[in-house]
Amino acid sequence: MKHFLTRCSIVFALMLTLALPVQAAQSYSHLYIAISDALMNTKQDKEAEAEQALEQFAIDWAKVSSEQKEAKAKVDEILAQATEATSKDERLDALSALSNALRALEKLENPVDEAAQRAEFGQKFKPIMADFEKALASGDIQAIDEAYKDFNSKWNKNERPVREQSIAMYGQIETQMAFLRISISAEEPDVALMQSQFAALNQTIEDFVAGKETAEVVEGEYSLATLIAYIDEANDFVNAGDYQAASNKIREFITIWPSVEIEISTRNGSLYTKIESDMPIIASDLLKSNVDQQAITKQLNTFRTEIELIQGDTDYTIWDAALILLREGLEALLIILALVSFLNKSGQNKMRKWIYVGAFVGVLLSAVAAILMSTILNSATIDTNRELMEGYVGLIAAAMMIGVGIWLHSKSSVVSWNRYISKQMGNAISSGSIFAMAMISFLSVFREGAETLVFYAGIAPKMETSQFILGIVVALLILAVLAVVLFKASGKIPIHKFFAVATILIYVLAFKIIGVSLHTLQLTDNLSTTIVDGLPVISLIGFYPTVETIIGQSILLVLVAATMLYKKKQA
Repeated sequence: MKHFLTRCSIVFALMLTLALPVQAAQSYSHLYIAISDALMNTKQDKEAEAEQALEQFAIDWAKVSSEQKEAKAKVDEILAQATEATSKDERLDALSALSNALRALEKLENPVDEAAQRAEFGQKFKPIMADFEKALASGDIQAIDEAYKDFNSKWNKNERPVREQSIAMYGQIETQMAFLRISISAEEPDVALMQSQFAALNQTIEDFVAGKETAEVVEGEYSLATLIAYIDEANDFVNAGDYQAASNKIREFITIWPSVEIEISTRNGSLYTKIESDMPIIASDLLKSNVDQQAITKQLNTFRTEIELIQGDTDYTIWDAALILLREGLEALLIILALVSFLNKSGQNKMRKWIYVGAFVGVLLSAVAAILMSTILNSATIDTNRELMEGYVGLIAAAMMIGVGIWLHSKSSVVSWNRYISKQMGNAISSGSIFAMAMISFLSVFREGAETLVFYAGIAPKMETSQFILGIVVALLILAVLAVVLFKASGKIPIHKFFAVATILIYVLAFKIIGVSLHTLQLTDNLSTTIVDGLPVISLIGFYPTVETIIGQSILLVLVAATMLYKKKQA
């Protein structure tokens, strides 16, 4: 089992290196995501998470090189302001300025003619607007509905220049389109109202093409929590039978949506599309004579849960990082202890240094491997695939942890542990060489180090760097204390009990990693998301109320139960 795990670690590292995609152009998309995370967490008073997002931005930004020295220096300056901000408002202002400075740098590196972009946008939309106006003039609701769908589809494909040049104009167009959609979906559509709404929409688009900033910025601090609050209020009105108030609340949701949508679109594109297309329909359905309360409540709850899944993106704690090193370090420590005890009993105390030399070399090479893996995982060539890699690497780490847990389970009895130690010592004795025991010491440490790297690769991307380092430091301190205790009380401590406790903790962490990794794949649309109504999000243990994550974690529980039954029969 242990040799198999070591080979898996090595093969995985080689495959990872060979599979890295080559990215020709410098991309800043991951930097905007970090700014969005920092903004969202600052608005929600989550200072630690906001600082973590800023730290990630700083790490990624340090890898950026640009010939636009002045613009790059401006980003550096504002980043320092955001990092050193002492109040919420100060940080929000700095983050907004940071986003603008980064965008300015991008424009300098990739110069575009904004006037030409607006003219091209207007040229594309002129016939589309004419077709919709013609459908409106006919008064045929079905034709109007089809024309709107065509208009909306083409808007989604060509909206980028509006969004990049003016967030206010973009938000106003999106809101006007949503309200127009509500009117089209009404039980008794009012064509005159639709014509009035379209005239306002048409004017906004013409103003944008002409370079006029006529839209008002939606004031306020909005976040994913705000969206959830609006849905909760709408649900309360629906349950109370006040459908008009519920519809108005959905309209408020739609009004602030452009201010928050990027936080969803960057993490779950399909959810972004569903909310944008379905919320206007819900607002309209609430005003019909026959309201399907159950269906609307279910749809709102589904949106609420999916937004909460994004909001509840899990971070690991220092104890998750400490547990992995503790588990792996303890096993290496116990094997070294067994070898040293053997030398003591055979009167070869002077040769103990070779055991320690082997262990030291194992630690050194593990550190080198850690640096190499860290470089690979943080390489700019995988920025666009970072979350996808986090998901798959996490699942690989969880699979290996299950294997380790089963191995630990098999050693959690006195007989099993003694048999294992005897085998290790027997191999060394049969070789008749101090070098052989030094190699066992080296391989024990390096083997555990290789496994630790794979496990850490599964959790490190979702941890604050300071917490990750602190977890390792805590584990090293505990291991140092254990080393002293074990070497002084050799033979008196029931080591197998350490493994019984470690087994439980490893299974708990594997449960969390499986949930978080599958959740990450869901957010990147690489795995479907089927919501289970009525279950909460429990980020602490990586539990998400979706069929897919529950199935993955259930497989783990079945394997644990099967292992326990098998061991019981073998006893």
